[in-house]
Amino acid sequence: MIENIIRALQGLPTELVVIIISALPISELRGGIPLGMALYGFSAVKSFWLAVIGNFIPVIPLLLLFKPVREFLNKWKPLKTFFDWFCERTKRNAKVVEKYEAIGLALFVAVPLPFTGAWTGCVAAMLFKLNFKYSLMAILVGIFIAGVIVAILSTAGIGLIEHFQSLNG
Repeated sequence: MIENIIRALQGLPTELVVIIISALPISELRGGIPLGMALYGFSAVKSFWLAVIGNFIPVIPLLLLFKPVREFLNKWKPLKTFFDWFCERTKRNAKVVEKYEAIGLALFVAVPLPFTGAWTGCVAAMLFKLNFKYSLMAILVGIFIAGVIVAILSTAGIGLIEHFQSLNG
């Protein structure tokens, strides 16, 4: 799916592609940083900053609009079923947010695993009725921590691939 999105974005500046991929809920910066480094040859620092910017772009609209949009879309049964499932899954997986609030939210967003990250963090902030300002700061801190983790892992992974290629070639 990401490959199709990247193909659809061909022709745009590569920096913008990394920002867009990092803003999407299916990839976030976990997709943007490796994309920038491995496909476009950006440094870890450049990939990090582009991905952080992209990942943060949807946060304010999500924090402000998720609840009213969800209420509006809940009028259609298939969408209500999806939102109910997604919110229940988020509540189950975000116990750290419920227990530690803003600090837990930062940690939840920082873990670079599926169904964590800025998008799900915004949903968790709404579900647990966290303060907007604290949620915004916690999600930004979580994005930074996740970005550092992903940049380190991407650098190590690319280094290993290059090492094994040099052994074979």
